[in-house]
Amino acid sequence: MKSPLHHFSRRHFLKTSGAFAAFSILSSRSWANSPNGRLQVAQVGVGGRGSVNLKSIVRLENVDVVGLCDVDSVALNEAAILCPKAIRFRDYRKMLEAMDSRIDAVLVSTPDHMHAPVSTAAMELGKHVYCEKPLAHNVHENRELRLLAEKKQLVTQLGIQNSAGLGYRMTSEYIRNGLIGKVSEVHVWSNKDWGRDEPMMSLKSDPVPDNLNWDLWLGVAPEHVYKDVFYHPGNWRKLIDFGTGTLGDMGVHIFDTPYRVLELIAPNWVRTTCRPPNGFAHPSKNMVEYEFPSTSRTTEKLKWRWYDGQYAPLDGIKGIDLPEGQKLPSQGCVMVGEKGSLLVEHKSGPQTLPKELIRSVPRPKLKPIDHHEQWANACLGDGKTGSPFSYGGPLCEALQLGVVANRFPGKKLKWNTETMQVTNLKSANRYLSRVYREF
Repeated sequence: MKSPLHHFSRRHFLKTSGAFAAFSILSSRSWANSPNGRLQVAQVGVGGRGSVNLKSIVRLENVDVVGLCDVDSVALNEAAILCPKAIRFRDYRKMLEAMDSRIDAVLVSTPDHMHAPVSTAAMELGKHVYCEKPLAHNVHENRELRLLAEKKQLVTQLGIQNSAGLGYRMTSEYIRNGLIGKVSEVHVWSNKDWGRDEPMMSLKSDPVPDNLNWDLWLGVAPEHVYKDVFYHPGNWRKLIDFGTGTLGDMGVHIFDTPYRVLELIAPNWVRTTCRPPNGFAHPSKNMVEYEFPSTSRTTEKLKWRWYDGQYAPLDGIKGIDLPEGQKLPSQGCVMVGEKGSLLVEHKSGPQTLPKELIRSVPRPKLKPIDHHEQWANACLGDGKTGSPFSYGGPLCEALQLGVVANRFPGKKLKWNTETMQVTNLKSANRYLSRVYREF
């Protein structure tokens, strides 16, 4: 798939996504295949995280799961226990062709490298899409999915369910209300180490198990021999051809709240500290610096730093005073403001530094939100989604520039978001997109 270059500006982003509460546009096809007001959904990828997504939508009263697709028959058969009436497929293309007239929406929970191909195929048919994070495998795919969703006027949702959690939403309200003043620094981290640091190895092929269609699992990725456990079911996240490493995966969750509330779009530049590239896997530890243009919620200069693996700053961050005896959580975020700092543990609520600062303002009153239900309701014409592709696309573009920077450790990559080019290191631009294998 060739990636065209598209004009993209802050004004356009704020207009299409709302930035404060990014919303989808309701499609004229919303009720096309919905008997009795129930959304007809097909899901691609039902193992691992896909099984969690399936359980989240099958319980909804306004959803019928009518199609299931997975390249692994074991996962597919387990999913069929939850949805015994759903038609089962191994190839998503055959499912979309056979069920086009019967489905309204598609939920995509494949490995990262197939997010864009499957989501694109569904949206080209006018189907609303929920796609697991990260939105796509590379910078250009993120842009293309956003533009296609806007062109087709489809309801979309990026699978960052934690964004609907009370802790993260409360954090955003505190920042909007000026609790810590304008933000000058953001530190985000995860202690996960989804990479491999050994030199590229020559793998001997193992027999492909009967339950797995290896060619379909590879999909658009380059040809690889099958190696037991090395790729499937979970280790693909560590490998460049299939996953996006800790930064590209967990980064979506942990970038989300500060990126959203500070109204950020694209960075001016990015620079990473990691081992030299080994040609096949992501580094097991990274420290990535970004410079973003200032916004109304930041100081003139915003320092943004990501840490993962052994670089995760669990013992503390210079200049940020923790209460005696307290360490930083294994995954989280600190926003440093003019009046104090806000510490947010992943999947938890905010804590101010100093502690008493949070008692100076009323506690925000928020209602619970179900991320999957929000998408289903929006597809049926009721409300809007909180993390549509108009928001998720730019978010994933920005953080995946850090994944590109891992190929050039120590070098600052200057970014022009309108031309979608690294302007000072032309050799980096080849890693913004990829060539699809035919399968």
